[in-house]
Amino acid sequence: MQIVWRNSHNKKLFEKERTKRLFNAVIPARFPLAIASARREQDVVDTVNLAISKNCHISVRAGGHSYAAWSVRNDAILLDLGDFRECELDENYVICVSPSVTGRELHDFLSERGRFFPVGHCPDVGVGGYLLGGGMGWNQPNLGWACEHIVAVDVVTAAGERKRADAQQNSDLFWAARGGGPAFPGIVTKFYLRTLPAPGIMRSSGYIYGVGHYLTAFTWALEIAAAFENNIEIVAIGSYQDGIDTPCMTIALLAFGDDEYQLEILLQGVEDSHPDGALSHWFCQKTNLAEQFDFKAKAYPAGHRWYVDNAFIRNDSDVAAVLRPAFTTLPTRNSLALWSSMIPLSRKALPDMAVSMQSDHYFAIYAVWRDESEDSRSRVWANEVMESVGAQSVGSYLGELDFRSRNTKYWAEEQRTRLMEVRRKWDPASRICGCLGLEGLGLS
Repeated sequence: MQIVWRNSHNKKLFEKERTKRLFNAVIPARFPLAIASARREQDVVDTVNLAISKNCHISVRAGGHSYAAWSVRNDAILLDLGDFRECELDENYVICVSPSVTGRELHDFLSERGRFFPVGHCPDVGVGGYLLGGGMGWNQPNLGWACEHIVAVDVVTAAGERKRADAQQNSDLFWAARGGGPAFPGIVTKFYLRTLPAPGIMRSSGYIYGVGHYLTAFTWALEIAAAFENNIEIVAIGSYQDGIDTPCMTIALLAFGDDEYQLEILLQGVEDSHPDGALSHWFCQKTNLAEQFDFKAKAYPAGHRWYVDNAFIRNDSDVAAVLRPAFTTLPTRNSLALWSSMIPLSRKALPDMAVSMQSDHYFAIYAVWRDESEDSRSRVWANEVMESVGAQSVGSYLGELDFRSRNTKYWAEEQRTRLMEVRRKWDPASRICGCLGLEGLGLS
């Protein structure tokens, strides 16, 4: 195991390890005591024991995709799991996977074996942070939260002990691993995930409207989403299109299944009802997740500066009106606004797990820019949008935010209280860094 200390003579190596694999080009001015690069579970145990001996905190990096760079913490030992990589499918179609494996890597591994797991939409996200945060993945409205498919986790505790957590043993850790996010009071070294048969067919339809048709197009999207009870994922994306100077709205649908005729019937109903005025559209095109990953990688480019926030919008809100400023006033050509229907998942009771925030409408805002001179304008725009959106929300999703940006709910009251109790039990000294920005709440 390599350990690079902050007071090392090799300052370039320390800076390289400090910022390695961070997705956001806005690099925080926070400096760990050291960076330890693990290759096996024993390295994780050794790092915890080192932190105990130094009486310091431990932060964890799996994929490095956190927009706020949660892993980079002052005076902590940063445990980097990027070189600790395992992926193995057993005879019961349960896959054992280490946290740094990306969504694309996990999908490719399973696809070759005829299996599927609802990984995140962006291909380079590590499964560790994704699953701990709950996991909003492909076809979520029908397959549920990704963390619902966790059957067990292997954990190194804040005391340096190895534990297996599932529904029968250490069940409080198992509960917290499904939505506790950075507040999870241990270091997960392996997830055991229930996989599904790979969908035989994927089809895509999409409709692009100019800003002048925003209200008509969004109202239509809300109406058709409310009627879906089948394997369709529907989103609205605000973005700039090539050759157009004002933001556009894309209503995109993905259908999953094994019966091509039935999928075409589902999408034909949408095709027959879409409003006039589309700048362009496509209908029932063949696609697959490899192609969709490529689209997402292009829409969410690395090497840019990012400021991100999100909210679950109240079901009784005028959603189209609430989100209009976000979709129609994007500050840069790379910025995005996203609405995703959570129906029918949002109409069902959640399992007993830390995840507890959801509604029919998920909204996320992505201010994306290249030049540091645009920092202030982009952040002000995002904060102004979220000030009004937040007033109409029930809470937020852990995976796409910065806890320091605004005051909102990340767990329902019962789940937050329980999570604090689990943290106090398993990490009474707060050895493992929690939620950056929630200091004083027992979760930081």
